[in-house]
Amino acid sequence: MENNRNMILAIVLSALVLFGWSFLSERFFPTANPPATQIVDGKQVPVPSAAGSPVSNTPAALRDRALVLGETPRVKIDTPALSGSINLKGARIDDLTLTRYRETIKKDSPPIRLLSPAGSKESYLAGFGWTGQGLAAPTADTIWTASAPALTPATPVTLSWDNGQGQRFDINLAVDKDYMFTVKQTVTNTGTGAVAAQPFGFVSRHGVFKDPDSWTIHIGPMGVFNGSANYDINFEDVDEAGNAGVQNSSKGGWLGFTDKYWLTALVPDQGTSMNGTFRVGSDKAYQADFTTEAQIVQPGKALSTTSRFFAGAKEVGVLDAYEDDLGIKQFDRGIDWGWFYWFEKPIFYLLDWLFRVFGNFGVAIIGLTLIIRLLMFPIAQKQFKSMAGMRAVQPKMKALQERHKDDKPRLQQEMLKLYQQEKINPLAGCLPILLQIPIFYALYKVLLLTIEMRHQPFALWIKDLSAPDPLTPVNLFGLLNFTPPSMIALGVLPILLGISMWLQFKLNPAPADPVQQQVFGIMPWVFMFIMAPFAAGLQLYWLTNNILSIAQQKWLYSRHPALSQAEAK
Repeated sequence: MENNRNMILAIVLSALVLFGWSFLSERFFPTANPPATQIVDGKQVPVPSAAGSPVSNTPAALRDRALVLGETPRVKIDTPALSGSINLKGARIDDLTLTRYRETIKKDSPPIRLLSPAGSKESYLAGFGWTGQGLAAPTADTIWTASAPALTPATPVTLSWDNGQGQRFDINLAVDKDYMFTVKQTVTNTGTGAVAAQPFGFVSRHGVFKDPDSWTIHIGPMGVFNGSANYDINFEDVDEAGNAGVQNSSKGGWLGFTDKYWLTALVPDQGTSMNGTFRVGSDKAYQADFTTEAQIVQPGKALSTTSRFFAGAKEVGVLDAYEDDLGIKQFDRGIDWGWFYWFEKPIFYLLDWLFRVFGNFGVAIIGLTLIIRLLMFPIAQKQFKSMAGMRAVQPKMKALQERHKDDKPRLQQEMLKLYQQEKINPLAGCLPILLQIPIFYALYKVLLLTIEMRHQPFALWIKDLSAPDPLTPVNLFGLLNFTPPSMIALGVLPILLGISMWLQFKLNPAPADPVQQQVFGIMPWVFMFIMAPFAAGLQLYWLTNNILSIAQQKWLYSRHPALSQAEAK
């Protein structure tokens, strides 16, 4: 009767862990990127792109993008990382693709499109201008004149317009080899009276991002104000703010919209004060904009302000370089590293270095696991020795349990006395587990957030280590024509992980409590289901770690035969 009750309790606890984690992970911990491949008729093929754009879910296009691009005069953008054009109507940067990245892992997959013009599907654009009382400033319908037909890293372009009332407006655009535009706005007053001019910049998009904003990954409006990154603003907050918008005043800083891998950011002069606002218009048109202080431009004088616009991939090294070289405060926080920022970035840099050494990201993860195991070897040795000591005193513990089975307080006293006599600590095995938690979480964030890990293959059927293992026996490895839900889609890696965890538990001393014994007996198979939706890279890390733990335990028993003899006794 007692054993049946314990078994039922163990099953209930395991079910709570399994289903409770599924609920929490969907709400707070996105487990992996969408699958990069799928099994069709027993063959592994790339997953096609659903929308042709990574940035938003918006209503159907009013007009085809190609038609919209052909309606206005344009200046070509051509850099090693970017391709697109600038709209001379309104001086808008509204056509941009990222040539280094593809929508899927297919070789002929189109490049990632980041910006699209107004009037087309998923419009997303940026612009710069002026406002001021009594100033005939350029508008969205102004047609600008360009100094050159193409903007490249070697050839800046100046857009010019004269209002016919004594003021000329110039926007000098330069771009580097990565993703940063430098924008110099100049107002020249050739009139007879002074004018007040207030520069501004904006980035506007229709709809929200298709990737959900979660507790661990912020997606949506964000910025750095007064030296602090603000991840607390989301699209719902902007909706609720109405016409006033969500405003932040700051000296320096920046603001924009962040996706999981892509970022648009307006960067005013870091030495000036600015007012940054997130606002929403009709049809879910969201905008981030900044204004600096209005200044008087006397006759015969000119006013120039310089700002920057980032539009591209959140490559860690590139963001770090902009922060260091351009003095953009906390620009690396465009990636939501979270609480373990100080730990996650070293993990990333080590993993990225190993990847460059081996040329394979899966091998890099295995190498990272080996390095971590070597660093933790002394602690793990103490853990295993303590666990082996627990095995050695199992007969004495069972004798005490039998002797004092009706006196629980006395049993606890005798057990503590036994631990002291044998110089063992039953909690010593917890330390390596506690140390593994920040490492595992850091690797989880690195795999989930950093674009350097996106679509990185390992070997055989693992084409994307940032996505779940696609090969599952649940549908006979794709021979059956259905895709099982993620919760039961057990890939090969999570199955091997469960088996390795079971083998590891078999080498550990059995807990004295029967309920704990049954829980530990079920736990490997529960974790097998929990880990199934996670990134294959995390599964590979944990599997490698378990294999090394088993090898280390075997080595310990080979060096201390008495421990294995005590176990047999």
